[in-house]
Amino acid sequence: MTRIIRWGILGTGRIARDFAAGLRATPDAVLAAVASRSDEGAQACAAQFDVPRAFGSYEALVDCPDVDIVYIATPHPMHAANALLALRAGKAVLCEKPFAMNRREAGEIVALARAKNLFLMEAMWTRFMPALAEVRRIIASGEIGTVTQLHADFGFSATPDPAHRVNDPALGGGALLDLGIYPLSIACALLGRVETVQAQAIMGETGVDLTTAFTMRHAGGTLSICSCSLRARAPSELVVSGTRGSVRMHRMFHMTESVTVDLLDGPSRTISTPWLGNGYTHEAIAAGQCLRDGLLEHPDMTHDDTLAIMGLLDTIRRQIGLRYPSD
Repeated sequence: MTRIIRWGILGTGRIARDFAAGLRATPDAVLAAVASRSDEGAQACAAQFDVPRAFGSYEALVDCPDVDIVYIATPHPMHAANALLALRAGKAVLCEKPFAMNRREAGEIVALARAKNLFLMEAMWTRFMPALAEVRRIIASGEIGTVTQLHADFGFSATPDPAHRVNDPALGGGALLDLGIYPLSIACALLGRVETVQAQAIMGETGVDLTTAFTMRHAGGTLSICSCSLRARAPSELVVSGTRGSVRMHRMFHMTESVTVDLLDGPSRTISTPWLGNGYTHEAIAAGQCLRDGLLEHPDMTHDDTLAIMGLLDTIRRQIGLRYPSD
């Protein structure tokens, strides 16, 4: 019989509830426990998703013997401490993006997971969506020729309320960590290692970036041009271009259900790429299979991938003057 993976979720906010909904469509997985910083919050989430155990502390959840893997869904600055807490308790970890606040924190998490031989993965759901798999297939087939560049953006008009988390540096606010990490990560996934990065930004009154743009030169000789914004309803598309054509992931590229191929010498065509559940299901399936197979990392989202991305984020932040208390 297939091993059932028992999940625990740290945090009960929107992203935690979205992941909980995704687990409902995940084969051979159960949500065994949730935890909040209050009993009331944990009980409310448990009632919504019919979860058998609700804990009013994170320590109680990671110590629960009926949990195999912990999904970290807390605010950005808490990711490192919460991941370390779970790993020290002997639990596998799937940590929401951004994996940590900086490369130093990320290195500490990865080092502990490796020392304890525990599975650890960044929850970058884009890397496990069917649309990305199709884009990879199209690139590998040579249909669009030799890839020369990638364009990706992600933006929406967020609240200007200085107390909201997206504008609060104490909560890891700003466009880069919330939104820019999506085009950055997918550019790395498709084009490979980054040699250099150059960034500019428009900063807000609270000290976080409102709009950031950056270009990256990849080791294969390709360029990616990326942007993110909390003040613009951007197309939020991704286009990979080559010598013979291009492939496009449409609006909200990280969760698109189709990709379009445009060729110089042929008509365009759109390929359906539907996803399971609410999209989070695919990363849950991937993490669960790693646990069954005894893997410590997933080949499509390795520890080195995460560390490289955190290093790039640190470099971009230095260039635009974005600092957080954790620095």
